[in-house]
Amino acid sequence: MLERGEVANSWRSERWDSLRLLTPSFQSRLPGLRYEGPEPDGYMTMGEVTEFIEAFAKICGAPVRTGVNVTSVQQADGGFRITHSQGVILARTVVIASGACNLPSVPPLHEAVPAGVTQLTPFDYRNPDQVPDGGVLVVGASATGVQLAAELRLTGRPVTLSAGEHVRLPRTYRGRDVLWWMDASGVWDQRHDEVEDLIRARRLPSPQLVGTPGRATLDLNALASMGVELAGRLAAVRDGRALFSGGLRNVISLSDLKMERLLGTFDEWATADGCAAEAGPPERFEPTRVPERSRLQLDLASGEIRTVVWATGFRPDYSWLDVPVVDAKGQLEHEGGVVTGSPGLYALGLPVLRRRKSTFICGIEDDARAVTGELARYLDHPQR
Repeated sequence: MLERGEVANSWRSERWDSLRLLTPSFQSRLPGLRYEGPEPDGYMTMGEVTEFIEAFAKICGAPVRTGVNVTSVQQADGGFRITHSQGVILARTVVIASGACNLPSVPPLHEAVPAGVTQLTPFDYRNPDQVPDGGVLVVGASATGVQLAAELRLTGRPVTLSAGEHVRLPRTYRGRDVLWWMDASGVWDQRHDEVEDLIRARRLPSPQLVGTPGRATLDLNALASMGVELAGRLAAVRDGRALFSGGLRNVISLSDLKMERLLGTFDEWATADGCAAEAGPPERFEPTRVPERSRLQLDLASGEIRTVVWATGFRPDYSWLDVPVVDAKGQLEHEGGVVTGSPGLYALGLPVLRRRKSTFICGIEDDARAVTGELARYLDHPQR
């Protein structure tokens, strides 16, 4: 196992200071290791996640070689030639477990932002102290965007949030964490070959959730109550002005509708499973309050906005993968973790790899068993 940094490197060095897991601690489980701390319904800090993964590496005796940076993987002699910072390895099979969030995904329009405006990504951001005084434009309303917008607003800065497509969820539902419902009701177990639109499912934004001790819901209503100004999707930057889509109302309505449908799924499962009385009565939530007049443009050159935070998602980095298995959008072409067109090449840790829970800590075990099963069959019968 080759690791460019240390064990749990991304958790250790590529997250902002206040970040906690979105999943409750009782869902933090790996083969032979579960969370056993005092707050099973809490959310682990980044330091706790690092310790958890380090403990797992020790328990399973993983042969991790740290400080080894892979620079190239090429097909060679029926297998692969892996060139790294300390030499070369020849292997019959390779598992790509580098994840889907190696680099921030920033739209090209960032180049048109005036030079006097500081631009940050979640990889750059650590805490509000590094952000200049003055207004902040946060672009993106998924988990990262809403968390950073809230944190910056609490410092007293004026914050505008540009919201495109997003997934709204309450932090708790009928007395339990909403992700407990995702797991218990079987939503997370839906297989990749059962998903109607797999490409879209793999590109869905992360839900608007935050892991706070008080298990607070952080949606657009909560942000508006804090004084965050809501705007539509950032469509362009022209002549120093940010131009926003006028479709905020439609985006919000669609998000609310999808949340209602999902909560209905939970209710149906609870009734069928016989736990409806134990869980408490069904809940419904106030619709997202749409601003009467949402801003359509913002002068970035006026000094009103001093910082733009690009919370516009992440993308994988396959610059080292010298095998023709990456599509035009930079995504690995695979079928349930079996890379298409390159026998012996496999992947783990990608969205909806085998199931909807693939990218969660508690979701990797089933994927890993399936993928390593495919790998073992290939080693037994490489001609297939």
